[in-house]
Amino acid sequence: MLDIRRIRENPDQIRAGLQRRGGDPSLLEAVLAADERRREILRETEALRHELNAVSKEIARLKRNGVDTTAQQSEMRRVGDRIAALEQSLRDIESTLRDTLLRVPNLPHASTPDGRSSADNPVVREWGTRRTFPFPPRTHLEIGDRLGLFDFPRGAKISGAGFPVYVGMGARLERALIHFMLDLHTREHGYTEVSPPFVVNTAAMTGTGQLPRMAEDMYRVATDDLWLIPTAEVPVTNLYRDEIIERPLPIKLTAYTPCFRREAGAAGRETRGLIRVHQFDKVEMVKFVEPERSYEELETLTADAEDVLRRLELPYRVVALCAGDISFAAAKCYDLELWAPGQQAWLEVSSCSNFEDFQARRANIRYRKGDGKPEFVHTLNGSGVALARLVVALLENGQQEDGSVVLPEILAPYLGGLRRLTPPS
Repeated sequence: MLDIRRIRENPDQIRAGLQRRGGDPSLLEAVLAADERRREILRETEALRHELNAVSKEIARLKRNGVDTTAQQSEMRRVGDRIAALEQSLRDIESTLRDTLLRVPNLPHASTPDGRSSADNPVVREWGTRRTFPFPPRTHLEIGDRLGLFDFPRGAKISGAGFPVYVGMGARLERALIHFMLDLHTREHGYTEVSPPFVVNTAAMTGTGQLPRMAEDMYRVATDDLWLIPTAEVPVTNLYRDEIIERPLPIKLTAYTPCFRREAGAAGRETRGLIRVHQFDKVEMVKFVEPERSYEELETLTADAEDVLRRLELPYRVVALCAGDISFAAAKCYDLELWAPGQQAWLEVSSCSNFEDFQARRANIRYRKGDGKPEFVHTLNGSGVALARLVVALLENGQQEDGSVVLPEILAPYLGGLRRLTPPS
């Protein structure tokens, strides 16, 4: 959430920032109108209270002198009624103001490139060499079918399309990747592992920015007012909601969770298999940092996600999202994309974002500065990384002409020394 004082004092700057990302300008005008109305009500209320206090003292003096004060008391009752009505109006306008502010997106950082869509996202760097094959490369669907790694029909039978079932070595590979990434982030990158709930309340979803804007894309348990998490970012960031963090910064947390998203994209080739699903596993990284260091921390966060892909020996590229393509809450974001030869496409497996104080204001997360005064912390998060598309890239890059798949050496300890998946004889 943006600071209302910043909006009030720099409306042109806010308007320009929203214009860069293609935001709705009417939201800003609604915020400014609600804020002005709130301040008008406060001014009138303050004036009436001052009048009420002054006249009440005068009434008391007149009564002591035996003067009839019936008229004055009647007038002050009308003033009291007016104050009560204004207080109700104030509650209403403050609710409207907050609801409108919650719908205003974050402003893109100055270093976020201009652009309207993913087509305008510049490639920052690329690592690895795209593999060439002496045979037509197969898709992960063809590879997985031959190796018996997935069962999409039974997943659809029990939950619907977009809910894959991993079978045998498919399930074991998924588990190995999760353990590998958690070990890497905790043992070498300095993160503390947490295991959060997979459902959260409305306050948590609002705090990180999924609500109210993206309610239709989420799964909700209405009876209990709970939501299935779309990412571990939500529960992990909200661990410090409504708190002043007393421990030293930065705080670096990592968590494995399944993720649930109703939106699966348009029908077509992209929705088949593991490319777009309603449920997928992910290891997440979350940071709480001092504001002056948040962009330095974004670079190290991105490097931690890249380290996963390098150790898995997968070709990838880093893309800077343009102002028109960054998420609602982000000020700056890098996407990490893996090359999938069976798809002949780049697949996003990680988004690394700096939200500055946008989420912290919504969730009321603060820390104490050197002078002891509380200030909103900056929050960051990055996928470290998402597994469904990671499995796609591993299978399609490691495929062999005989139908087997060679796995990265780094995974061997997590698979009992296994280096190759082979078709059943």
